[in-house]
Amino acid sequence: MEKQDNDTGKIQPEYISRRNILKAFAGIPVVGLLGFGLFERNNYDRNKRKQIAQELGLDKIEFSVSDYGNGQIQDIIRVGIIGFGRRAEQLASGLGFMHPEEIKKRKNNNTFNHLLEQENLHVAITGICDVFDMHAERGLIIANNSILEGTLDFPAKRYHTYQEMLADKDIDAIIISTPDHHHARIAIDATKAGKHVYLEKSVAHTEEELNELYHAVKNSHITFQLGHQITQSAVFKQAKKIIDKNVLGKITLIETTSNRNSAEGAWIRHLDSKGNFKPGDEKTIDWKQWLGNTPYVPFSIDRFYNWTKWFAYDTGMIGQLFTHEYDAVNQLLRIGIPKSVASSGGIYYWKDNREMPDSLHCVFEYPDKELTLMYSGNLASSRSRGRVFMGHDASMELGNNIKITVDKNSTQYQKGIVSGLIDTGSPILSFNPNAGQIDAVTSASEKYYADRGLTNTIINGQQVDVTHLHLREWLNCIRNGKTPSANIEVAYEEGITCLMAHRSYLEKRQVFWDDENKKIV
Repeated sequence: MEKQDNDTGKIQPEYISRRNILKAFAGIPVVGLLGFGLFERNNYDRNKRKQIAQELGLDKIEFSVSDYGNGQIQDIIRVGIIGFGRRAEQLASGLGFMHPEEIKKRKNNNTFNHLLEQENLHVAITGICDVFDMHAERGLIIANNSILEGTLDFPAKRYHTYQEMLADKDIDAIIISTPDHHHARIAIDATKAGKHVYLEKSVAHTEEELNELYHAVKNSHITFQLGHQITQSAVFKQAKKIIDKNVLGKITLIETTSNRNSAEGAWIRHLDSKGNFKPGDEKTIDWKQWLGNTPYVPFSIDRFYNWTKWFAYDTGMIGQLFTHEYDAVNQLLRIGIPKSVASSGGIYYWKDNREMPDSLHCVFEYPDKELTLMYSGNLASSRSRGRVFMGHDASMELGNNIKITVDKNSTQYQKGIVSGLIDTGSPILSFNPNAGQIDAVTSASEKYYADRGLTNTIINGQQVDVTHLHLREWLNCIRNGKTPSANIEVAYEEGITCLMAHRSYLEKRQVFWDDENKKIV
């Protein structure tokens, strides 16, 4: 028996019974309750595992089985992609399209086989828009090369400006994967043109653009999805159950981090592996269109590839990395917009021409919710520091797995601690459905995103790309007239939060959110 979620429009199969959960937990050594994997201590017997589950209240949690793979044949949605760089190629792959040369490179690894098994989303990429001829031409080849069986042939067309694409009635929806300074403007114009929008983070570069986008979407009938995908992970869904069940107790502190230690990770990407400049010049790149509404500067291959380094085009670690952290926290706890933000940091390692800090630390205060969110990012160390939710009774570290550690001074679990049932010296349980499954991670950035739970997940024993799942949700909501998880309300909360952190860094002061007048002060 199935039921439909009235908020998302997704079909949810009936809940698995508590009896079957306990049976699975007690009877299978490496697949425990909620799909939770190997306990850190292998000498726990089955009865002790059951006792711990009861002590933590995990035996009472119900969870649904994914409906993935049960999709029916649908009318084709015609998608146009604006901005066709590396992220757009990943999005195209999530839709079921790939360059023939990439297929040759990947055909013998497991990741490509999983792509071949992914659900057909019944889409056609019928439009490509990019200011760089080389990217546009590669995009056209990809758009005309489906990797899935049963995909109908819809020839793709290149548009030299995004306005041309938005004017075409044969485009139903668009994906925006341009540099960040174009995001809000294109999304606003697309919404007004009646196109459904999938917008890569970050949402907006200014508060004025964010407000305009918010009101445009709210006054339209289009389906808006922000390009975050962690909510699609099986790990995230289990973490949500743990939070909702109050396993951690009262949460007052959340610490999120980003550490990378490479030139690529610090957004130095204009050189190839041999140290030569990557392709691109004023003959092949429409520089004026690329600049958009930003101040004019002469053509620079450095700026074209490494735009994340400059304030005119981005907010650096806040827009590129913290956005993922905020999304994970906000989707779990719905903390919304903070009362205040204080940011600090500087350029301490990468002594190039950048304006963005390579060391950044932000404190977000939520007095009404009685909690603090702390963010710390560093681009000169690859030490993993995690994403931790700290409760009075237990803490949860969430990445591509979950680790639960009971607090030695817990009130809720004091009886279990005193009896010796619960060991507070190490994680009491962990869950990693992706153990041994992630391959084809070839760069520092890919490794970083894999560790954060932003690449793949396991559904019904099958490895699935979470970007594919996020696109799937968007497309299903377009067809059903429902609201996706990363909707405009969530996007607005994230946008304001990021702009507060960025302004705090720029102005070297604590900034506040004026909720009555809806503005940053």
